[in-house]
Amino acid sequence: MTAEEIDEQITKLIVERDALTERIEELRRTRPAETVQNYLFHTSDGEPKALAELFGDKSDLLVIHNMGKGCSYCTLWADGFNGFVDHLESRSAFVVISPDAPEVQREFADGRGWRFKMASAAGTTFIADMGFEMETNDFWPGVSAFHKNEDGSIERVGRDYLGPGDVYCSVWHLFGLLKDGVGDWEPRFHY
Repeated sequence: MTAEEIDEQITKLIVERDALTERIEELRRTRPAETVQNYLFHTSDGEPKALAELFGDKSDLLVIHNMGKGCSYCTLWADGFNGFVDHLESRSAFVVISPDAPEVQREFADGRGWRFKMASAAGTTFIADMGFEMETNDFWPGVSAFHKNEDGSIERVGRDYLGPGDVYCSVWHLFGLLKDGVGDWEPRFHY
């Protein structure tokens, strides 16, 4: 095949992918919302804060389910979100929640220069209730989108898992453009 023929096939597949992405987003918006309780967390400054308080003055909240300090993949995603935090917070409240204790979160976040809000789900059933703890202390990364109604009730209106190649972390797609693609590359805490 010529480069032009390959480019035509790639363009066709991109159009198909974009149409599928649009359809997925449409389906997500029609999925019935799940009412959730007003969980109590501890922020990285150690202060208790209810889920409703994490919304601030917004009616929407994005929660990143981060596996914690020991996961280099979750750290990669968080590093990326750190660069987008101002953009994210212009539309929605944004918080990273992990099972780590608040002091562990604070120390790790400070060491990485993270600017987003963090909260600890330690001692709660939040992570499991949201479907991101498969077995006790076996966590999966992901994202939940919440909406706070005028009456104060909270609903989860969207969710997804995070993982290599997903749409939430651009490095995988950039590496995909390289001659050998991602190869056996894995994120590290330090380079």
